[in-house]
Amino acid sequence: MSDLTTLLEVGGPVAALGGGAAYARAKHPAAYWSTVGLPVSTVRLLSTYGSVMEACGLTVAPSRLRVLAAKAMTRREVRPVPPRRGLLRPTTTGLRIRLRLAPGQEPADFAASAERLRHAWGVHAVYVTPVKPGVIELRLVGYDVLRRVRMPRKVPGGFLQVPVALREDATPFVRDYRTIPHQLTLGATLSGKSMYLRHLLAGLAPQPVALVGIDCKRGVELAPFAPRLSALATDPEQAAELLPVLVKEMEDRYDLIKTRQGIAPGTPDEEITSDIWGLPEHERPVPVVLFVDEVAELFLVATKKDEERRDEMVTQLIRLAQLGRAAGMYLEVCGQRFGAELGKGATMLRAQLTGRVCHRVNDEASAKMALGDIAPEAVMAACSIAPERPGLAVAGDTSGGWSRIRTPYLSLTDAAETCRTSAGLVPDLPALAPFRPDLPERPVEHAAPVVLPHPVTD
Repeated sequence: MSDLTTLLEVGGPVAALGGGAAYARAKHPAAYWSTVGLPVSTVRLLSTYGSVMEACGLTVAPSRLRVLAAKAMTRREVRPVPPRRGLLRPTTTGLRIRLRLAPGQEPADFAASAERLRHAWGVHAVYVTPVKPGVIELRLVGYDVLRRVRMPRKVPGGFLQVPVALREDATPFVRDYRTIPHQLTLGATLSGKSMYLRHLLAGLAPQPVALVGIDCKRGVELAPFAPRLSALATDPEQAAELLPVLVKEMEDRYDLIKTRQGIAPGTPDEEITSDIWGLPEHERPVPVVLFVDEVAELFLVATKKDEERRDEMVTQLIRLAQLGRAAGMYLEVCGQRFGAELGKGATMLRAQLTGRVCHRVNDEASAKMALGDIAPEAVMAACSIAPERPGLAVAGDTSGGWSRIRTPYLSLTDAAETCRTSAGLVPDLPALAPFRPDLPERPVEHAAPVVLPHPVTD
């Protein structure tokens, strides 16, 4: 009986702790990492650092001076030397550690061994980031941060910068229009493309920019944000009227820049500019962000007349993509399908869209059209996105880099309310006034009387 009591006294708490840890790991991975995963991974990394580096081939032969000193003092064989490591810096999602590379090593050596380091130290993933020549940072992620997205508390942001998603290495994905002026975003139905677009609109609404929309789904995607839009076209016919106005606005801005470039002999160098950002603030026109949803609808034609209109619209879109950056006009092109078979100009338009975001698509050709020309290995990553993870996407740019991202949930009500409260920031652009969407009148809510009325009796 005493043995049974001892077993219950010892085994009961151990089983409870084990069950609680397993439950926390499955349902609350962030809490599990902070309480269990972080201490275990830290001890494992510190105790096995040298042997793991040697097993992965990331060590180098010791210097001759070190060999002579070791033989003179210990008479032992000197083992290969691992890279010198810095202090461990724990985070809410993992660990960070900086390494000083030994002569002859490069960051690619560590990136190739990232999967082996992950298994050796028992973490979810390991990412390698060069910091400066000779120094890299290993970012260890303790759990799958894309399963339940929680944006960091401190997110870098600024003018024309919108944090819209979380990367798989637990860093925020920020859409920066000054760095990447134009972007192509693809995604099938229920893939999370609309959520991504919703975050962009809600993030830009409080900023002093003009938002213009072309929504060929009769406006169902962009209509909830109408109070903040400077112009909205809901079918190809309206888009054919709006695009020439935007091109004319771009040309007027170039005329303004050229006027400023009428350089007088005494003009300071800092006042010479080639884009609107070099203009004085009181002369600088407001930036314009054009959202094009269902871009394939602009390419589809049924008659000869539609074909002429299509060619004109595509030409204007390409002109905006080629020349719009210096004029402060940016494109956000979205659609379910995008391919060369859409017609003349599709490939040329894609070439001008620096940023690429590909959600789950229905065919491999769309993934290749979005990512194949910048990162062929990212195509398979985009094609393997499961329907059970809406919002998951592969983001890349023409530099060749790519990563998995996922957009957090944002309700349509909250996004629309943000745009409604920011309606006073709609800039005054007379050229776009005819295309300003009609806003439905909000019903007036009358407050209930404090005292209930009583009928007058004789």
